[in-house]
Amino acid sequence: MSNMKDAMGLRLAYGRPGSQYETEFEPASGTLWAYFRPRGVACYSLGLLNDMRSHDQQLAAAGGALEIEGLRHAVSYYVTSSRTPRVFNLGGDLALFVLLIKARDREALAHYARLCVDVVYARSQSFFSPTLTSIALLQGDALGGGFECALASDLIFAEESAQIGFPEILFNLFPGMGAYSLLSRRIGMRAAEELILSGRVLPAATLHAMGAIDVLAKDGEGPAAVRDWIASRSRSRNGTQAALCARRRVQAVTREELDAVTEIWVDAALRLGDRDLKMMSRIVRAQMRRMESRAAGDIGAAALDEERADAGLPAAVELAP
Repeated sequence: MSNMKDAMGLRLAYGRPGSQYETEFEPASGTLWAYFRPRGVACYSLGLLNDMRSHDQQLAAAGGALEIEGLRHAVSYYVTSSRTPRVFNLGGDLALFVLLIKARDREALAHYARLCVDVVYARSQSFFSPTLTSIALLQGDALGGGFECALASDLIFAEESAQIGFPEILFNLFPGMGAYSLLSRRIGMRAAEELILSGRVLPAATLHAMGAIDVLAKDGEGPAAVRDWIASRSRSRNGTQAALCARRRVQAVTREELDAVTEIWVDAALRLGDRDLKMMSRIVRAQMRRMESRAAGDIGAAALDEERADAGLPAAVELAP
């Protein structure tokens, strides 16, 4: 165990068994890999959010370190990714939203929003460690809250086939758990608002050209791109991490700002009408069909066309495999 840091490629399982948020640690580079593994639709269910928050709180309380087999390890890099093929995360739990809005349950909606902000804020602060760099690796689609979570990281890596954006305006809502705060700091308020209000879901290459994505990788090469980037900074890690820490200070995102926007989101959600909720339900059905198609291995063009038609999505919005 004393030479574990020299064991290149070694990964150690870390975290609670059965969690919807799985983690592995690479001692050689000090990299913690975290993966969404949601049950059912690849969205932010309450179960996934609670598992993420529990993990995040432990990491932050330990000052950006973790303990495995009695040994304490400092985490230098934190990579958020997904176990779901070709999907990073499809965003909020729309089925839950429909139920809570119909029940007029403001407190439950606000509780959900606060859980999302817990997750986003911890990442926007690199888990409150000045020597930890947070990275999002998109090997698939990142929509709504999925994109918000990625934007909270210091760096975003995306594979070419990933489709990314905020489709919330399609059901008369907006992304309220960090999109405005985080995206505007990357590409400016005007460009951020245009993307948010368009409802467009764009290829990763387009977001890379806009400056919203830091590194574009070929399909299947995302993890290698992350490792190559980490290796290339081995001699300048202290300076690089200090610069990113300074950026977080200069472009500070406060918890108060995030919480205030979620209040606007909750109020807006409760104003949605039947037509809006029907559209939301159609998108839920499309997401479920998507998961079923993947489980059956049917992810061809015909299956995707059915998803679009079922969700009532316009042609400008791509739901790529």
